[in-house]
Amino acid sequence: MFESIKVSLDKKELPAPETGAMCYMMSKQGYLSDHDGHWHPDLMFFLPQMNPVTWGAELPGSPILAAGDPQDRLTVFLIPVGKWSDGTADSTNQH
Repeated sequence: MFESIKVSLDKKELPAPETGAMCYMMSKQGYLSDHDGHWHPDLMFFLPQMNPVTWGAELPGSPILAAGDPQDRLTVFLIPVGKWSDGTADSTNQH
């Protein structure tokens, strides 16, 4: 699957995400994996690969997290939010 995506990206058959492409993960039923379980409600922004510091991510005291996605040639920025989609508060655990 990764090779197919790589070939499609190389041929420009898959478009880059438009500026402002984002999603929100705010359901309590969200499940990352058996290893990670549930996480926190968050907003995710998808941009071309870049240094996360451009957005202030991963800096001391910054609420913005970042993850590189080399297969899709993206940088994903995650911003935890305080409430779930049902309006209840997230736990006070560190993100």
